[in-house]
Amino acid sequence: MKKYHVAILGATGAVGRAMLASLEERQFPVGQLTLLASPRSAGTTLVFAGKEYPVEAVTPEAFAGVDIALFSPGASVSREYAPAAVSHGAIVIDNSSAFRMDPDIPLVVPEVNPHAVHRHHGIIANPNCSTIQMVVALKPIHDAARIRRVVVSTYQSVSGAGNKAMVELKEQTAAQLSGQDTTPRYFPHPIAFNAIPHIDVFLENGYTKEEMKMVYETHKIMEDDQIAVSPTAVRIPVLIGHSESINVETESHLSPDEARKLWEHAPGVVIVDDPSSNLYPLAIHAAHQDQVLIGRVRQDPTVPNGLNFWIVADNLRKGAATNTVQIAELLVKEGLV
Repeated sequence: MKKYHVAILGATGAVGRAMLASLEERQFPVGQLTLLASPRSAGTTLVFAGKEYPVEAVTPEAFAGVDIALFSPGASVSREYAPAAVSHGAIVIDNSSAFRMDPDIPLVVPEVNPHAVHRHHGIIANPNCSTIQMVVALKPIHDAARIRRVVVSTYQSVSGAGNKAMVELKEQTAAQLSGQDTTPRYFPHPIAFNAIPHIDVFLENGYTKEEMKMVYETHKIMEDDQIAVSPTAVRIPVLIGHSESINVETESHLSPDEARKLWEHAPGVVIVDDPSSNLYPLAIHAAHQDQVLIGRVRQDPTVPNGLNFWIVADNLRKGAATNTVQIAELLVKEGLV
């Protein structure tokens, strides 16, 4: 089997480390590995397949000879270095928001729109974590009954805001349990024992940027801008795993049993739906897994063709790192690299 020179930019971050783990667990054919990060992280080492690799400071020249570059820095860094990587012959799969809505750059979830990778010109965008798990669940329903409207409320873990946000949750939890006051640093309010309906900046329409990502990205990935999406994004005190309450209205009727049968045969989905036994998707069960867990499937009695359901996925893995690696696998499978 042919092996590839893979680079990870943002290797020391939570998603970068998850990318490294996913490459190893999924046995991606890595022949050579280059780990890149900011100068302050250079010199540290990470382990891949039992071997230590040094982390280098990113430069445009660091991408020379690279076949596939997995990016997980901020959007400004991606905009700076993605063109450089492409100019050196690499295909960039970028996890930031930099290129997601560029009409010339495919936005890919392999279970939903794998054909889109054929349209790349050197850069492929990885969607937002909350969008990824939602469209994996929506795709079989849309194919069978065509979705007209989606109302989604997300309950997003702090790891979506990075390692420092995870530390803040742990510190605030310990402080509050010991009766100490806390001052938030990375969230607008204390996150421990709280729920904050505010992720990213507010826009003029009253929605946050995070919420509008779900609207625009869903249209692009599903290739249907007629799907109405009404989102509310909430940050909750969970370390890993985004949960979503979803209501869909479809053109044709679909019963809960019919929906479950569709999901049973859908890629990347696991049904956890036996409320009588207290079985339904939980963030603690989705953590460190690559599947989207679906449960609490029930008819919406307020409209003729409506379903409610609850989904959970690991936002660092399926919501970021694993989806990125799956795109790389797709490139290899389709002979595009």
